[in-house]
Amino acid sequence: MDPVEFFTQWLARNYGKLILLAVVLVVAALIDKALTKVVRRILDKSQVPNASIFVNILRVVVWAFAIGTLLQPVFGINPTTLFTALGIGGLAVSLGLKDTIANVIGGFGLMLGRVIQPGDYVKVAGITGTVKDINWRQTVVRERNGNVKIIPNSILNTASLEKLNPSNEMLVRVPFTAKAGTDIDEMTRQVVQAVQRDTADLADPRFPPKVRLTGYSPYGINVEVCAYAKPESLLPDMINAVARSIANADFLENRAINKES
Repeated sequence: MDPVEFFTQWLARNYGKLILLAVVLVVAALIDKALTKVVRRILDKSQVPNASIFVNILRVVVWAFAIGTLLQPVFGINPTTLFTALGIGGLAVSLGLKDTIANVIGGFGLMLGRVIQPGDYVKVAGITGTVKDINWRQTVVRERNGNVKIIPNSILNTASLEKLNPSNEMLVRVPFTAKAGTDIDEMTRQVVQAVQRDTADLADPRFPPKVRLTGYSPYGINVEVCAYAKPESLLPDMINAVARSIANADFLENRAINKES
């Protein structure tokens, strides 16, 4: 039989199924897109953490329903027979995917229990950083240096998890020694002014720098500059900028610097 004629006859027999298939897929895609936007808006306005695991669950439900609708009329497969076959093989599949199942259940436990959510600053399994997302299998954590770590959800449910105060993590301390007899108020004013000027691009404007007296030594007054970096700034850059801002100040005790070097 001529291929063109064969294709024409096949198309004539199945055009109704093809139309149904196209319509269901298009409708499912539109529903998927619309519900995803709606759910994200609802999560943004509610107290429920906004993580991709909820959106992914919704998308699976939409497409599972669409495929179930097409099984009998398009592919000639009885859904009951398929579900029975899946039930028989379910045990073997669950054993092979036990780690994945543990991660999915762990993700739900973390989110619904509000143990952790995107934006939290955490320390777990030797990793310290900001939670960016919680999806099907893992939690994405971004460290301060920019590295992105992928932690399986099952580990988060079993390992020791510590939620940290972000402001403490942004704090840098730069100690120095001032000459004996230095005017403390004037020194404080100069240090704050210099640090604010030289760390403008790195510092968090919500927390101005502070000058603390920590004690006295044979060389003079022990002082510490406390400054806060922006969440996206690297701490070594912040420390370098603070140190440079006071490096040539008149009140510095040079003997202490020489001794330490």
